[in-house]
Amino acid sequence: MRMLGLSLASLLVGGAVLQGADVRLTLNPEWAGQPMAVPSPVKTTEQEHRVRITRLSALLSGFVLRRTDGSTVIFPDTYGWIDGASGATTVMLKGVEQGRYAGLEFTIGLPPDLDAADSGRWPAGHPLNPLTDRMYRGWRGGYDFVALEGNWGTGQAPQRGFSFHWAREAGVMRVRLDRPFEVKGPTVVRCGWDVAALVRALPFEADGQEASLANAAIRAVSWRGQSVDLNPSAESAATPAAGEVPLVVPSGFPQPTLPLDNPLTRAGIELGKQLFSDRRLSGNGQQACVACHRPEHAFSDSAPLSLGAEGHPGVRHSPSLLNLAWQPAYAWDGSAPQIRDQAKNAMTSSFEMNGDLAKICALLGKDPAMARGFAAAFGSPGVNADRIALALEQYVLTLVSADSKFDRAARGEVALTGLEKKGQELFLTEYDPARGRYGADCFRCHGGALFGDYVYRDNGLGLTDDRGRAVITGSVDDEGKFKTPSLRNVGARAPYMHDGRLPDLAAVVAHYSNGVHRTRNLDPNLGQHPDPGIKLSAADQEALVAFLLTLTSG
Repeated sequence: MRMLGLSLASLLVGGAVLQGADVRLTLNPEWAGQPMAVPSPVKTTEQEHRVRITRLSALLSGFVLRRTDGSTVIFPDTYGWIDGASGATTVMLKGVEQGRYAGLEFTIGLPPDLDAADSGRWPAGHPLNPLTDRMYRGWRGGYDFVALEGNWGTGQAPQRGFSFHWAREAGVMRVRLDRPFEVKGPTVVRCGWDVAALVRALPFEADGQEASLANAAIRAVSWRGQSVDLNPSAESAATPAAGEVPLVVPSGFPQPTLPLDNPLTRAGIELGKQLFSDRRLSGNGQQACVACHRPEHAFSDSAPLSLGAEGHPGVRHSPSLLNLAWQPAYAWDGSAPQIRDQAKNAMTSSFEMNGDLAKICALLGKDPAMARGFAAAFGSPGVNADRIALALEQYVLTLVSADSKFDRAARGEVALTGLEKKGQELFLTEYDPARGRYGADCFRCHGGALFGDYVYRDNGLGLTDDRGRAVITGSVDDEGKFKTPSLRNVGARAPYMHDGRLPDLAAVVAHYSNGVHRTRNLDPNLGQHPDPGIKLSAADQEALVAFLLTLTSG
């Protein structure tokens, strides 16, 4: 009797039940055999390049364990996402038959049918959910299999960015490690991924061959040993709340991670909608949330810096509240882990609503209709700050936008104009003169159905007194970085950037064409371009703006 997949969790041997065990496979970044953090310190290569790695990500599939008798155990539905910066270095192989094994195999990348499948099929938190891995390239097909980004230079020359992405064009990258190991219970199998070997194959000064880069990715993986897993996994399932309203996920969108402790209910959503327009949430009763997040402006503001309840300008532009269910954190710097946190911040900030939470709760509690709304939403009477924030969170989570001209054209209901199609081509094409590609390279940061990956980046605006993400992390590596927004409804939410400095889309496109500042933390996807940008022609800039306008609903 042989276990050929994941369907068997135990094996009967000599009248005793031998339970299957979980094997935790780790693939950790290394530099010349030594553990390496991402982002890394500056490293010097054999070619005397000074290199700093800011991203190392990969998708894994096709896991196979080889027994000593030559038979194999396959894991057809197991996939992994490895990411050095986030510390995601583990793939769990469930229910492995205990015993001796001669080695293991896996593929860096995905099989063609899976690569081409709808990415919206994967549940929240799954390695192939685009919100998890940030490797999905969108309409030009499939995922990046490996992403390696950073900065490089020689001698005293200023460092430039590099951004190498292996995809289906690189071919199959099959790793085989012929090292015996034994599974006697929960087990950790440790492997290393030598980034120095990857970097050695990168064509910094000239175009390279994808095949040689793919071969380098395979050779860079090495065996590092096994041990007993002292932290075996424990799975638990959440029970849906009574009366829960499902969030309708648009076709092609990834499955979001919704708060388990605040399920959507009709009463909660309605209460949140009322609170969103209630001026009593501000200290002087003069301002509601909707004042700075207007529906006609895609729930953002037309002013660069919104005025707070006391007339003071804010420090950052009011972002759109559409499609927040797909964001991993909130505010331009990610300071709010959940929408409820951002709601409280807005109510109490002296630059915004300048309210006192205790006074707000007391005022709302005196309103019989509002008191009934809270009782209906939460199953018991009582108004408090947590409930206000939770109701606002429920309402905002339902603000979904996915019916733009672009979406209707994708469904075959309308057609894009020639100018819009040209802009789409520019949007989806790399800027890589060595390969004859002169696109706008937008999709690297704004790919997929959401048109944004919500990663914190320095996009070349130049440093100001606002330190961005570094305010939260305290790291100099995050100076000047702000969250990459979605481009959905971008035509309705001028002005642009975290401080509202750019008045219209033409100015945004012009910035990336000829206004990029080469700062220390400039995103490598921009740093690989010439100074001060990719120098799009006036006609190309016009076409790109035309396409961006198709992303706005209504």
